[in-house]
Amino acid sequence: MNSDPQARGSRLAARGFVPELLRLIAERAARLAPRAVRFMEVCGTHTMAMFRSGIRAMLPPNVRLLSGPGCPVCVTPMGMVDAAIEIARRPGVCLATFGDMVRVPGSRTSLERAKAEGADVQMVYSPLDALKLAEAEPGRTVVFFAIGFETTTPAVAATVAYARDRGLRNMLFLAANKVIPPAMEAILAGGEVKLDGFLCPGHVSVITGSAIYEPLAAKYHAPCVVTGFEAEDILEGIAMLLLQVVEAAPKVEIQYKRWVHREGNAKARERVAEVFRPCDAAWRGLGTIPMSGLELRPELRGHDALQVLGIQVPPELENPGCSCGEVLRGLIEPPECSLFASRCTPATPVGPCMVSTEGSCAAYYKYGER
Repeated sequence: MNSDPQARGSRLAARGFVPELLRLIAERAARLAPRAVRFMEVCGTHTMAMFRSGIRAMLPPNVRLLSGPGCPVCVTPMGMVDAAIEIARRPGVCLATFGDMVRVPGSRTSLERAKAEGADVQMVYSPLDALKLAEAEPGRTVVFFAIGFETTTPAVAATVAYARDRGLRNMLFLAANKVIPPAMEAILAGGEVKLDGFLCPGHVSVITGSAIYEPLAAKYHAPCVVTGFEAEDILEGIAMLLLQVVEAAPKVEIQYKRWVHREGNAKARERVAEVFRPCDAAWRGLGTIPMSGLELRPELRGHDALQVLGIQVPPELENPGCSCGEVLRGLIEPPECSLFASRCTPATPVGPCMVSTEGSCAAYYKYGER
C-alpha cells in the first residue's frame, strides 16, 4: 500500500480502506487456492483486536489465522507462579504484580486465593508502583513479579537500576521476562504446525526493531510482517504476507511504519543489557527455550528474589485437562479444549489463557461463537 503511514487509524475506514484491503486479500488468496495458508500472530493485543473486529470471519476460506505465544501471562510457567505464591507467604514480604497474574492458577492455588488467606499480595500497574511501596516501608521486603516481553522489560530494567542506585535493598525482583524471537523459532523448528508467515508484534518491535526477525525469514523461509493494531493495520499486514507467499519471496516487512523502524530503540535495549543478561527459560506449552529469558546480572543478584530469599522454582506442571500449551503452540483453537466454557471460564479459570486480557481463550470466550 502506498498510503501515508500517519493517515492510518480511524481515518482509513472513512476512506473505504477496509473494503479495498479485503478485495486485495481475496485476490491474493484466490491466486493460492486451493492451497490453504496459515499465519500466526505472536502478540496478545493482535489476538484480542482480531476477535473484537471480526477479522477472522472476513477472510477467505483458505486463509487461517492462528494465535501463538504472544501473551506474557499465558507463557509464564506454573512453577514460577508457585514460586511467587511461596514468596508472598513469607513473613514481612509483599509480592507485587499485575492484576492478570494474580488470578493465574498455580499447582495448588493462586496469588488471589493466597491473598484471601492472609498473604501480602498487591496489584500494581507498573514496576514503579512496587518501587514506591518499597520506598514507603523500608522495613518490608517488596518483590515485584516481573513478566513481559521486550515492550515492558525496559521499564523493569530502569526500576532495577533505580533500586540499585538508591540502595533500596528491600526492593527485589522475581524476573520472568522473555524475548519473542526464540519462541517463534521454536515453533518453526518444532514442525508441529505448518506456518506460512508471522504477523510480528508491533509493540515489541518498537523496541527490538524489525531486523531481529530477519534470521527467521532467511533460515526458515518464513514471511514476516510487523503489524499495527487497528483493523486496517492487521488486514494490510495479512495482504502483505499473502503477496510474499504468492511471489515465494519471504522477507521482513514493516506495515507499522508510523512507530517501528528496522533498528528499533537502541537506548531502551542498552538499558535492558545494563541490568539483564540472556538465559534459558521455561515457557508454558513450549518447554525450555535456549536464550529466551532474561536474568539479573551477577552484580545485581542482591535484588534477585530467588537468590535473596532462597526460593527454588518447582518443576513444570500443568493442570489436568488444561490445553493452554496446545493453544499457545497453535495446535488447537480454544473450543477444542474439553474444559473450555465449561469448567474453565473467566470467572473460574483453569489455565492462564482464560485469565489474561490478552489470552486466546479469553478472547474467544468473549467474542467467539459458543
